[in-house]
Amino acid sequence: MGAIIDYIPCASWSLFGAELHIPDGFLNVPISIVCWIVAIALIALATQRAQRTLNERQLPLMGIMAAFIFAAQMINFPVAGGTSGHLLGGVLAAVTLGPWAGILVMTAVIAVQALLFQDGGLLVMGANILNMGLITALIGYGLYRSVINQRLVIRLAVIGAAAWLSVMGAALATSLQLWLSGTVPLDIVIPAMMSVHALIGIGEALITVAAVSFILRTRPEAMESHAQRGADRGWIIGGAIAALIVVVLSPIASADPDGLERVAEDVGFLDLGQSAPYEIIPDYTVPFLGETPLSTIVAGIIGALVVAVVVVLVAQALRRRGMGF
Repeated sequence: MGAIIDYIPCASWSLFGAELHIPDGFLNVPISIVCWIVAIALIALATQRAQRTLNERQLPLMGIMAAFIFAAQMINFPVAGGTSGHLLGGVLAAVTLGPWAGILVMTAVIAVQALLFQDGGLLVMGANILNMGLITALIGYGLYRSVINQRLVIRLAVIGAAAWLSVMGAALATSLQLWLSGTVPLDIVIPAMMSVHALIGIGEALITVAAVSFILRTRPEAMESHAQRGADRGWIIGGAIAALIVVVLSPIASADPDGLERVAEDVGFLDLGQSAPYEIIPDYTVPFLGETPLSTIVAGIIGALVVAVVVVLVAQALRRRGMGF
C-alpha cells in the first residue's frame, strides 16, 4: 500500500508538453492548496458566466480548439541555449472563444494532460491550471478586448503582445510559487525563469498571431461575438484536420529541455520532481507501442479526442443548466 501512495522521484520529464507543467515535489502542500482554491474559484466563475452565453453551435468549436491546443502543446520548438518551449494556448483560446469558454477549454486540456498522460503533478494540478490556463486566458482577453474594434493590424499586434505577456505572467506566477514553497530563492528563480521564458514567449506570440490571423481572414465572423457565434461544418472539419496534422508532426518535437526543466536543472532542484503513482499513457507514448513515432502519434490522437469530448460534454451540460433543463 505504501508503494502505491508514495511518489517515486524521477530524473527526467517527458520530451513533450512540459514547458510550465510543474511536477509534484516542486511546490509544498500549503502553496498547492492555495493554488487549488484560487483556480477553483476562477473556474466556478467561468462556469457560471459560460452557461449564460453558450449556444449549441459554439460547442463543436470549443472541442476543436481544445483538441488543437492539446496537440500543439505536444510540439516543442527550440530556443536559444539548448532550451525548448511550446504553445500554452491561453490567449488563443480566450481570443477565439471568449474568456470564460477559453478558461474551461484550458482547464480541460491541462487536467487531461495530468490525469491521462502524467504530464504535470496531481497535487500541483491546481497551480498548473492557474498558471497556464487561467492567468494566460485572462491576460489575453483583457488586452484583446481593449482593441477589439480597432484595425486588424492593431488587433494582431496586441494579440502578439498579450501572448508574450501571458507566458511571462505564467512564468512569474510559477517563480513566486517555487519561492514561497522554499524550493529556490527569489533572487535566483525570477531572473532564471523570466529570461528563458522571454524567448519562449516570442514563439507563443508568433504561433498565436498566425492562428488568429488565419481565423480572422478565413472566418472573421467566428470572432465577432463570443455570445452568438457558432461554427459551420467546414470550419469544424478544417479545425479537426489541423489538429490531426499537428499530432502527426509531434514526433519531430525538439528534445531539448523545456524552460522550467532547464531552470530546475541549472539551479539544482530538478531531483525534487516526483512522478505520478500510476501510469496510463506516460510521456505521450502508448505502452504496447513503445517509444516510437507511431506511439506518440496514437497517444496524441487519443488525447485530442478525449479532451475534445470532455469539453463538448461539459459545455453541453452547462448550456442545458443555463436553459433550466
